[in-house]
Amino acid sequence: MKKLSTLFLMFLILLTACDTATVTPQPPLKPGSATETPVPLLEVISIPVGYGSSGGWYELYFTDPQNPLASQRTGGIDMPLVQAIDSARLSVDVAIYSLSLNSIRDALIRAHERGVQVRMVMESDNMDRTDPQRLKEAGIPILGDRREGLMHNKFVIIDKSEVWVGGMNYTDSGAYTDNNMMMRIRSVKMTENFIKEFEEMYVDDRFGDDIVTETPHPRLTIDGTEVEVYFSPDDGVQSRFVELVNAAEHSIYFMAFSFTADPIGQAVRERAAVGVTVAGVMDNEQINSNIGTEFDPFQQAGLDVYRDGIDGQMHHKIMIIDGETVIIGSYNFTNSAETRNDENLLIIHSQQVAAQFMVEFQRVYGLSQ
Repeated sequence: MKKLSTLFLMFLILLTACDTATVTPQPPLKPGSATETPVPLLEVISIPVGYGSSGGWYELYFTDPQNPLASQRTGGIDMPLVQAIDSARLSVDVAIYSLSLNSIRDALIRAHERGVQVRMVMESDNMDRTDPQRLKEAGIPILGDRREGLMHNKFVIIDKSEVWVGGMNYTDSGAYTDNNMMMRIRSVKMTENFIKEFEEMYVDDRFGDDIVTETPHPRLTIDGTEVEVYFSPDDGVQSRFVELVNAAEHSIYFMAFSFTADPIGQAVRERAAVGVTVAGVMDNEQINSNIGTEFDPFQQAGLDVYRDGIDGQMHHKIMIIDGETVIIGSYNFTNSAETRNDENLLIIHSQQVAAQFMVEFQRVYGLSQ
């Protein structure tokens, strides 16, 4: 199926720069299939290297690896997080797989030096790198997971009132070379969920399948938007994921760094077989290296699923269903994410939020091969 033209893609991006613009997402629809309801795009947050938008209780940030300024490694979506850390008054809790962004490192040190409580959990395999060592030398405590599975979360809790989530590692490549996103959520109840998960790791020293299912608010409503919150492997995420895919009526669009989970892949193909529009982009390196990648079965089924078209990684873990439900988080579409790794996943039921992710999907899909 013919992919979006460059001119149309540029038109979409220009539309997002207008605060009052309204755009109907135009995915690669099959003849006769339904399109999503037009939803107004939100206030644009200007970032030199990246894209940002504000929806009141949340902010969304997407990297822009095609930007000529990206090679300078400054002015990207790490800067809003740096500003938030610099504004912290009481506490900053960080759960991150890897850290090499000097901007984040320095912001955490500044917070620690002005008396803010800063705590971290990390994947142990990445703790010997320069920036984590600098944090430890500054007196910031870091606890590694010390186990075979990955501490694969990427979240920051600030002053127990807001949480930053998404798929981006706090690395130079994550912020400037790869397709990635972060979401800032201002909600005390949402933050309580992540505090509980953080302290399960940092205070109780429980990682991976040392399971405690104690999320305080697994389903909550923020300013009228319903959000589901899952942590893996505590909560059996995959069964809910498959349930949502099975309920798709019109469309399934996804951007997946690693996609090897057969139950999710099979559910996607079954919906396509009954007429649901399916399109996706997967990371080229992961397609080539993964054992059991779902890319080949998608191709064999004739689905519009392509390899990414950038030099860096297509690192998203995102699915958009029927233009009204978005799945995001650190959770790759893999069995390791389900059974071994410490992960998080949000399911957001909102046409407004879905519209923002559709613009990113169009951009990534338009460059795919």
